[in-house]
Amino acid sequence: MSYYYKYNFTTPEVVYSTVKEELKSYFDTGAIDDLLFPTYLDKCLRKLGRATYVIAEDTIHIDDFVARLPDNFYAVREAWMCSEIPQTPYQTATSFYSQAADVTTIQVSPVISNGQPCTNFNCTTGCPECMPELIQAVYKTNGQVTRGYRKEYLLKPGNISTRGQCDVSYTNAWEFASAVPSPNEFTPNSAGYDSFDIRDNKFVTNFRNGTVNLIFYAVEYDGLGNQLIPDNYRIREYVEAFIKYKVFETLSNQINDETFNQIQQKLMYYKQMSEEAFIMADIEIKKQDSWSKQRRIKNDLNRFNMYELPNRTSRYGWRRNN
Repeated sequence: MSYYYKYNFTTPEVVYSTVKEELKSYFDTGAIDDLLFPTYLDKCLRKLGRATYVIAEDTIHIDDFVARLPDNFYAVREAWMCSEIPQTPYQTATSFYSQAADVTTIQVSPVISNGQPCTNFNCTTGCPECMPELIQAVYKTNGQVTRGYRKEYLLKPGNISTRGQCDVSYTNAWEFASAVPSPNEFTPNSAGYDSFDIRDNKFVTNFRNGTVNLIFYAVEYDGLGNQLIPDNYRIREYVEAFIKYKVFETLSNQINDETFNQIQQKLMYYKQMSEEAFIMADIEIKKQDSWSKQRRIKNDLNRFNMYELPNRTSRYGWRRNN
């Protein structure tokens, strides 16, 4: 199982507003607009790599070798083959309190006792005049979570030819070179027994039915339809510098009041700023957090433990580094 650092994501509207305010004279005259800002943002995130996308997790069920991917899917990070285990469910730590045995329906007003409603419209909890023996009961409800699956092994990316996309039918010659007894349990012409493939917005495997725990890079949007960006100073500075550079690149291809040399100097200036900001952002996303540094230190300390002699009796000064 891999470890990863999850960024906090925010809307790019702050970056867009900064660019339009600092270059307001070009936007006020209509020489440029913000129509291509989402396209520029997409170019920035793709250039920085998958570390700038949201890491999400989902459970997909394989049916006849394929399963539909989530709508916000961008790329696979991990795909774990899961197996079903007979294990008792566990109770959740949170509780829900209600005044009805059926937690989906709670009657607040008017109060009804034995099928007779309260005649006082201002009564919400039952008054002594109309309901002298009314007692409001409170029900405590705890949910249960079923522990029915566990991770078995990590699937590997590969090329898989499914039955519906093959021009020729399968032969049974592959059975002699395989330990799998039935062709219904394995797809021939695949890269391996534990491989998967992404095609046509579908997750294709070489086993017919099963459950896969999918950890993937997702594309998330805010309420205005803007793609979310990591809430990191260096990344936001790079997005801002890149958008300014693309603005002046667009202005250089248009006719305006400024001379070509003036626009060209501004273009080269913001292009240099964009490239410098990209270097800083690229360094920022490659930095190790404190947990990654601890794991690297432990791995370096334990890398020579495999050469310890099994019959060594004198171990003074030696200790386990984990």
